[in-house]
Order: sequence, then C-alpha cells, then structure tokens
Amino acid sequence: MPSQFFGLNTAYTGLLASNAALNTTSNNIANVQTLGYSRQHVVQQASDALRVFQTYGCAGAGVDTLAIERIRDEFYDNKYWDASTTLGEYSIKQYYMSQIQTYFKGSITAPDFKSIFDQFSVAGLQAVLKNASSTTTKAQFIGYAGDLTDYFNGMSGNLEKVQKDINQEIKLKVDEINSLANEIASLSKQINVIELSGPKANELRDRRTVLLDQLSQIVDIETQEIPITDANNPERETGAFRFLVKIGGGQLLVDTSEYRQLECVARTSNEKVNQTDIEGLYDIVWDDGQDFNIYSGTLGGSLQGLVEMRDGNNSENFSGTITATGRTDVTAADGSVKAHDTVTVQVSHKYLQDLNKCNLSDTGGIISLGSQQYYYDSWSYTCSYDAAGNATYSYTFVLSDNSLNDRNLTNDRVGKVAEIGTSIDYQGIPYYMKQMNEWVRTFSQKFNDILNSGYDAYENPGNDLFAAKMATGGEQYSFGAMFRYDKQTSGTMTVGVGDDSYYKMTAKNFSVLAAMIEDADLLATKKKSSDGVEQYNVLTEIQDMINDKEKMNYRGCKAGEFLECILSDVALNAGNANTFCENYQSIVQSVDNQRISISGVDEDEEAVNLVKFQNGYNLASKMIQTLTEVYDRLILETGV
Repeated sequence: MPSQFFGLNTAYTGLLASNAALNTTSNNIANVQTLGYSRQHVVQQASDALRVFQTYGCAGAGVDTLAIERIRDEFYDNKYWDASTTLGEYSIKQYYMSQIQTYFKGSITAPDFKSIFDQFSVAGLQAVLKNASSTTTKAQFIGYAGDLTDYFNGMSGNLEKVQKDINQEIKLKVDEINSLANEIASLSKQINVIELSGPKANELRDRRTVLLDQLSQIVDIETQEIPITDANNPERETGAFRFLVKIGGGQLLVDTSEYRQLECVARTSNEKVNQTDIEGLYDIVWDDGQDFNIYSGTLGGSLQGLVEMRDGNNSENFSGTITATGRTDVTAADGSVKAHDTVTVQVSHKYLQDLNKCNLSDTGGIISLGSQQYYYDSWSYTCSYDAAGNATYSYTFVLSDNSLNDRNLTNDRVGKVAEIGTSIDYQGIPYYMKQMNEWVRTFSQKFNDILNSGYDAYENPGNDLFAAKMATGGEQYSFGAMFRYDKQTSGTMTVGVGDDSYYKMTAKNFSVLAAMIEDADLLATKKKSSDGVEQYNVLTEIQDMINDKEKMNYRGCKAGEFLECILSDVALNAGNANTFCENYQSIVQSVDNQRISISGVDEDEEAVNLVKFQNGYNLASKMIQTLTEVYDRLILETGV
C-alpha cells in the first residue's frame, strides 16, 4: 500500500523526466551544426503500478527515465555508404580521365597528334616530293619526323607521370584506411567500456559513424554489430557489442578493439606486369602477409578507381593454354650454365598474336600456371604456319631460379590456363600506352620497310628513318629487315624478348635514326640505284601507305586517324565518369538528406520540444508545490 508521500514521489519522477528531456533538448540545440551529430531523445516508460487493495485496484507510480538514445536509421547509413563508395570510384576516374583527355587534345604550347602528323605527312612530304634532290627539304622532312617522335615521347612521359601520381595516391589511401581503422577500433573499445555500465555512448557512436562515412569513400564497407552475451547465461546480454568492419568484398578490417593494417609493397623490376609500367608499382598486402585482393570487383571506392586507372588493360592481359613444359640451359652473368624450366603457352586472343601489340614485361615477371605462381626471366614468341597457311601462335617462358620456383614444373600443368596479370575491364594507363606502342611499331615498320626497299642519294640501299633509343648508352636500335615473315609461306618464326624486333620500340624510346639527322641525303627516295636524284617513287609509296588503310591499318583506320581512335576511347571513358559522378553525387545528397531528416537536429522542432518539456517541468514542480501544501496542512494543522 502506498504511503502518504506516494504522490510526492510520483511528481518527483515527472520532474526528473522533464529535466532530462530539457537537458537533452539543450544538447541537441548546441550541436545543431555539428558534423555527424545524431538527434537524441529521452526514452521513458510508465513506472510499474502499485496495488493499493482498493476498488480501483492499482495506482500509477510515475515515470521511469530509461535512457538517452540517439535517433538513427541504419538502413539509410548503409544506403549512404553504398552510394558514397560508387561516387568515390567515379570521382577518381573523372579527375584522371580529364587529365588524360587534356594531354591527348593538346594545347597551343603542346600541339596534338593530328597537327604534328599533318605537318609531317602533308607539308613535309609534299615538299620532298616537289624537290626530291634537295637536301634542305629532306632535312626539313626529317625534322618533322623528329617532332612526331617527340610527341609520342612526351605523351608517354605524361602518362607515366599520371601512373606515378596514381601509385602514390594508392599509398596515401592505404595509410588513410589504416588510420581510420585505428580510430574506429579505439572508439569501439570506449563505447563498450561505457555501455557495459548502462548508459549509451551516443557521441562516441556518432564519431564512429563519421569515420565510417569517410572509409566508405575509399573502399566498399560492411558493418555488423553483435551483442555480447554472458558466457554463463547466453540469454543475458552484457550491454557490450562485437563490432565488425569488413572492406573490399568481406575482408575483415576491424573486430571491435582489434584491427588489421594494410601495407604497400613495391614491385621489383622482375615483377612488372606490363612493359610500359613504371618501376615500383604498389601491391597491397595485410600486415600478416596475406594478400589483399585489389582487383576484386567489389573493392569499391576511390581505391578501386585508382587501381583501375593505374592497371586497367581493357581485359587484355596475357592468357593462354599450356601446351608443353621442358628444360633449357641458361648462361648466367658469371658464365655458369644452369638448366631452367620452360613452359609453352598457346594463345588465341588477337591482341596476343601480333607482336606489335605485345605489352609483356621485358624484365621478367610472375606467371600463373594453373593457379600456381612462378617467376619467369624471359620469353620468346613463335608464329608457326602449316602448308595451308594456318597459323599457330605461342609464347615460351624461361622460368627463374628462385624460391618461388622451388617446385619442379611437371607435365600436369599441360592443358591448364596460364595468365600474367589480371583481366581488368577498364581502359587505364596500360591500355593507352599499349595503343601508342602499337601505332608507333606498326607505322615505323611499314615506313622503314618502304625506305629499305629503295636507295638514297649515294645510291646505297635505304636506311630506317625511325629507330628506338636504348635504355643506356645513348645508342639506338635500328631494325632494318629483321624478323620479316611472309604469312603465305609455311614455316616458323621465333622472336625472343632480347632480339632487336619492333617489340623493343615504344612510345617512350621512339626516335629518328641519328645518322639520318646528321645526313639527310641518307633518306631513300628512289626505287632503283640507277634512277636520277629527282626520282621520288619511294616517297609516293610512303604517301600511299599513309593514306590507304589497306596498306597501313590501325584499328580499321588510316595512319593519320590515330588521334580520333584514342580520343574516342578517352572521351567515352571521361563522359561515363562525368555522368556517373554527377548521378551519384545526386544520389548521395538525396540519401544524406533522408538521413538528416531522421537523425539531424531541426531547430523548429527543438523549439517546440523546449516549450513542451518546460511546461512538463513546470507542471511537475507545481504538483510538488501543491503536495507540499497538502502535507503542511496534514502534518501541522491536524492530529491529536
């Protein structure tokens, strides 16, 4: 049965509840501009009623103030993180594709390919056609050829710089992931310490959500919060939670107060994937040595955008079927001879059958043979024709002598798939570098072949105009008539990675033959040595080659249409990045607005709450005052 002071206690609980609500409203108003702050509210429920053994049965005992909780909808958090992840990816692509587009379009100070090529193939060539005996016009034509090689050298340098910038940004993003993981784990530990004693750590949870917002821009994230139960009584929850954060398609990053760190490991020169890759591209691994799959389609965020821009090969990685294994003797630098394993891989993709399109590393790399990885030192390309003219294309790799290859290569590998690198369905830096290399090699080979079929002003057989600089020593590769092959004749042609084939020519080392620059009369202009100095039938053949796509074909276009082909790719990718970026900016903003409408602080609503809770506090106070007067009358003015 309640005491005479039961009503006073009931009014007191109402005073406490209104006071808590006023304090919470004050906190909400104070944080109206705080980033990531979630509106808080007081959770109340009616106190258990007391039986009074009267006709009315029970009497209300007031109100219980249970907790102060934040108002948050996890559904919108997850939607926001998903949209933010995609926005992060396309923001990166938008930025770097804009850079690449600017490079290819050119400027006043850096003319584009078309203007340089027109100057070379029209103005320069026409001048020599009009006066084939003039050393001056030939020198001018060779100078225009130098401008063409400079253009590709510059473009290669620009793209290498972009790849280097992207590589460094990958490291920065990895460092940022590590920092965020550390902070999230620390906050999770603090949250559990507080919530084990009862109250909700609202502010700490808000800070953790802000960190997760930042992490979602870098990489795809999944979160899970699991209540921790009493080991002796599994049905009793302790108030603490196990908080998991997974990234990149389910790879665990944070487990409550524990977290894993990522590390960037630079590839060595014998670990390059592409011939055009710069030195020291980063692979990412966990600090315990386990691989972190950066090529996962679910990686997401700006990290996926960076990886695809740096390594994107338009799904044109090396891939084929193992047809044979063997052994070969290799002479080392010290003169010693040692047998190495070899593996022959037959290829069917068109881009692997033409050596001018080849982008395999020239310094060795890692090859996957039926899901087992091996290092290789060198490779050779073989094209075999049967009597009917049917071609078979294959590559033979000489495997390295190192710890990764300590297992003997056996015939059980035959029939399995061999791969180098990963198929990445995006046109990144390796793709554009490969396209430039293909044009440079194809054009130079056709051009030099025609020159080699003629004679110069000294009645000597023609020389190459286009050459390739060697990596060291300042010398040049001059290819002459090496590695020509008539596809209509049966037989076999093999080209090694170390041979002076056009594979060694890239946009980076593309150059004009030094001897030709010194003496313009070495430029072949006539078909027969006995022809007069005014004869220019070699040059007309060159002109036909430039203007006829049947004689020189690049992606179904004429030689001079290189820029249109490349710019169509660049413009498409840049346009897609812009469109997706704009769309997902709108989606992110829309989801965030929905989030804020639930968890954000509304000034008008808080003003209404302030009046409401103030009235509740005043009424509870009035009730206490009234009951005080009643008790005064009861105690002081009644009795015996």
